[in-house]
Amino acid sequence: MRERYGHRIRYWSQDETRIGLMTVQRRKITASGVKPLGPVQWRFLYRWLYGVIDPIQGEHFMLEFSHLDGICFERFLQRLSQAYPDELHVIQLDNAPAHISGSIEIPENIRLLFQPPYSPELNPIERVWLELKRSLAWKHFESLEQLQSHISLWVQQLEPQTICSLTQWDWLIDALCVAQI
Repeated sequence: MRERYGHRIRYWSQDETRIGLMTVQRRKITASGVKPLGPVQWRFLYRWLYGVIDPIQGEHFMLEFSHLDGICFERFLQRLSQAYPDELHVIQLDNAPAHISGSIEIPENIRLLFQPPYSPELNPIERVWLELKRSLAWKHFESLEQLQSHISLWVQQLEPQTICSLTQWDWLIDALCVAQI
């Protein structure tokens, strides 16, 4: 592979997050013993945001889907492969059933690197999802379209410096340098 792609090998961190009309509740500053107040809705309408981030360069690639399954995951991988056709993509991901379905066709320029089970703390993109959920805290959306607009704007405004500051862990950067990625 190194002969074909040379130094165009790229490390990505991948995961999905579910985002819906159910209010994301977070801490608020209140008097001791006083529960925070805010508009809350309990509508179980949601979408899935699939994403990969490059902690070295701070790039990201994200797509929204209606559900989480092997078919959507395969489409996501195909779109990533088409967006960056001249690079070999090493993608770190968890062992979700959608990722390990035997029927998934993985594009030629993608290699999946599965992290140990039950270890989301090893996946840098989890910190990006936390930032997204912080931006949604206590917000009330009337429709999925309104929520999707907010998410699209957030993704567009996501800057490489932000991704790098959230995900450039010393041990990860050291490992990628040793691997010459």
